[in-house]
Amino acid sequence: MAQETILQHWIFTKFALPFLLVFFIVFGILEKTKLFGPEKKQLNALIAFVVGLILIGAVSPTLTITNLILFLTVAIVVLFVALLLWGFISGEKGLKFEQAPKPLKWFIGIVIVVAVIVALFWALGTEATVFGQISEFLFKNDWSTSFWTNISFVVVIIIALVLVLRKTEKGE
Repeated sequence: MAQETILQHWIFTKFALPFLLVFFIVFGILEKTKLFGPEKKQLNALIAFVVGLILIGAVSPTLTITNLILFLTVAIVVLFVALLLWGFISGEKGLKFEQAPKPLKWFIGIVIVVAVIVALFWALGTEATVFGQISEFLFKNDWSTSFWTNISFVVVIIIALVLVLRKTEKGE
């Protein structure tokens, strides 16, 4: 069995972290709104302390907050990866992305979203779930090879037609 660290101990994860999170959020809100007046740091801290203690005394809200924070951290990392990919594509030293055609921007955005979703499924290890079933249906059947070959030809033909028709509309 893996060795447990202090950050994984149940006292830390079930009590200390939720208490500190709620304490600092409530204290920050009370300080920002000046609900009890200016220069009332001790009163704001005491109220935040009591609210934090009330929270860890109840199991259900603590569990809800813990689950929400876990979801939030995963969502922030996924969003960071998507924005990082977008930054690589539209960076100053690379393409002049402001001058790119709008359909290209949409296409790249959709590709990034799909890539992040696929990477998220891969990172979650959900091969046996819906994503695994979809990928098996689309890529591991007898008809898959010919289907994807035909789809690629159709996409190439559509792109060629769009490029040719766009040039004739501009009068070139």
